[in-house]
Amino acid sequence: MKLAVLFVCMGNICRSPTAHGVFRSYVKDAGLEFVIEVNSAGTHAFHTGEEPDQRSQAHAMKRGYDLSDLTARQMSAEDFERYDLVLVMDWENYAIAEQLAPGQHRHKLKRLTEFCKTQEAAVVPDPYYKGDEGFEEVLDIVEDACDGLLEHLQARLKK
Repeated sequence: MKLAVLFVCMGNICRSPTAHGVFRSYVKDAGLEFVIEVNSAGTHAFHTGEEPDQRSQAHAMKRGYDLSDLTARQMSAEDFERYDLVLVMDWENYAIAEQLAPGQHRHKLKRLTEFCKTQEAAVVPDPYYKGDEGFEEVLDIVEDACDGLLEHLQARLKK
């Protein structure tokens, strides 16, 4: 069995590439990189083809996550066919993705924070205008959620 996970935020330059990089690292550390596919996208095409925000890259790198090989892209309805989970960062992204999702695949759509183990966050807040503390908060929430997500997928793979 193989599983594929897509992380989604608005522009695919801050939150979703951060989640992509963190989860990719967790998957590799667990020896599951050939079983779990990881990708990211944005609900909007503002930054298609661009690398992640330099601040996202810098803060992620301080924690050992390299985002430099990632490139922004816009999500599509076809992503719901390809991915087993489509994990959005906030309610606005949820609403947009839900409109895009074919009815038979809407069950794949969730908020990333649904997998948090210790953080009590309904959403992953947009750090774009918040400075260093915003990017650190994103990493705190994303690391916690990705830990819970990995446990969830490992249990799913055992079935």
